[in-house]
Amino acid sequence: MADLGDLQSLTSSITAVTSPFRNYLNDLHAKYQSLNDGAVADYIPELALAKPEWFGICVVTAEGQVFEVGNCDQLFTIQSISKAFVFGLALEDHGRDYVNSKVSVEPTGEAFNAIVLDEVTNRPYNPMVNAGAIATADLIKGHSSTERLKRVLAMFQRYTGREHDINVPVFLSEKATGFRNRAMAYLMLNFGMISDRIDETLDLYFQQCSIMVNARDLAMLSATLANGGVNPVTQERAIDEHHVQDVISVMLTCGMYDASGEWCYRVGMPAKSGVGGGITAVVPGQLGIGTFSPPLDAKGNSYRGIKVCEDLAKDFGLHVFNAAKPERDINEWIAGGNDLNDW
Repeated sequence: MADLGDLQSLTSSITAVTSPFRNYLNDLHAKYQSLNDGAVADYIPELALAKPEWFGICVVTAEGQVFEVGNCDQLFTIQSISKAFVFGLALEDHGRDYVNSKVSVEPTGEAFNAIVLDEVTNRPYNPMVNAGAIATADLIKGHSSTERLKRVLAMFQRYTGREHDINVPVFLSEKATGFRNRAMAYLMLNFGMISDRIDETLDLYFQQCSIMVNARDLAMLSATLANGGVNPVTQERAIDEHHVQDVISVMLTCGMYDASGEWCYRVGMPAKSGVGGGITAVVPGQLGIGTFSPPLDAKGNSYRGIKVCEDLAKDFGLHVFNAAKPERDINEWIAGGNDLNDW
């Protein structure tokens, strides 16, 4: 097994392997590279600096094979994709029942930044909207703000196999413009859903959203979930296997903002998107997908990323409820690639 410091060079070299699946991804990238629909997010000033032409696709199998095309080394902020994985850490810290007493798991049909709580329980609807993610961040254990942040960063390192930095300008930009998030936090404090360490929890939330990743990281995140919580390259456990089901279930029903129902119907892969342009998608037991393209649709999801995932799901029968024989057998198409665990 390779050292963590060698991970990027190993995953880069693996993509030179020619295979039917790599050729498929090249064709898929070329198919949507010229798509100009959508707009780069600008409600956080730093996000508006992203180039619309950036576009990367990466797939990592549960055996550790890596296939990528396009701008898979380009770093960007993880944004809302962090919510799914911090939710997993909160489950490890407190268990399902306690976490569920503070955050529900119901789809909302509302925008991700809506200031709304369940009228009966006063809980935020799910961990994938801002209110629920703030409540989830509040649950992360630690004796200080520094310790809590270090635990979040260490968690992401276990998933991706490398250390991550925080984009300080994005963090400061989010902190300076996060008035709606503050309103949500104080509303939840009023109902006892979060603690009174409002500023500390909001800082942690803004920082987790400002973690720098690339498309390869997103594929590794989802491949780790697909592999039962174990990073398929480093073989390090990132999350207890008993919590994987909870994380990917909420990703399937709530992970694509208020387009989650349409996504579940048409694509059917547990996924989470972020306004930085990333999408991470899980095919349980098989592989993880990471896409990066900054232009977003009206729901806040990457326009090209959705198209890529739709094609992958249709062409290879990756919808979790698919019962028909797929047009292509993905295992046959992937066969011939190398396995990073052999290094």
